[in-house]
Amino acid sequence: MDRKEFIKTSGAAVGLAVLPIAAHSQKRKVEPEVTSPKIVRDKEGQILNVIGDIQTHKLLGTDTGNQIVEWVDNVEPGTGIPPHVHTLEDEIFRVIQGEVEIMVDGEVTVLKAGDIAFAPKNVPHAWKVIGTEKVKMATSAFPAGIEAMFTELSQLPEGPPDFAKVAEICGRFGISFV
Repeated sequence: MDRKEFIKTSGAAVGLAVLPIAAHSQKRKVEPEVTSPKIVRDKEGQILNVIGDIQTHKLLGTDTGNQIVEWVDNVEPGTGIPPHVHTLEDEIFRVIQGEVEIMVDGEVTVLKAGDIAFAPKNVPHAWKVIGTEKVKMATSAFPAGIEAMFTELSQLPEGPPDFAKVAEICGRFGISFV
């Protein structure tokens, strides 16, 4: 068999092998949910006290076709989130005011106003407000969905959190503490 015959024969075989995959992929395509533009002003949004992390939810999954959720953290010095892993969403942290010590995949750094950190899913990360100034930080998670967990956590009784209950709630949303 010469080269042209081989390419013709191989090409046809590959095409036939890929055809069922392409057909299957076409069946799985989901049209994106139609969303509308939204403007959210500085003082607007749903405010939640998530175990001491005062969050103002600006964009929810219902606003973005479940692509992204964004909130602003307003957090007192000493407040933080212990090391944990998300299995469903990536996160981006943008410091607007103050200083945050952040750990992503074992690397610890201090973020100041204007700094950004990216924590992909399945990578351990944590953060804590350092210094004496309150921190304002914009946080995004994508895809959306985690906002339901924050709503549930905000409904826990005031005072020191029951870590077993917090871990149980987070676990249902694909988050575990490490």
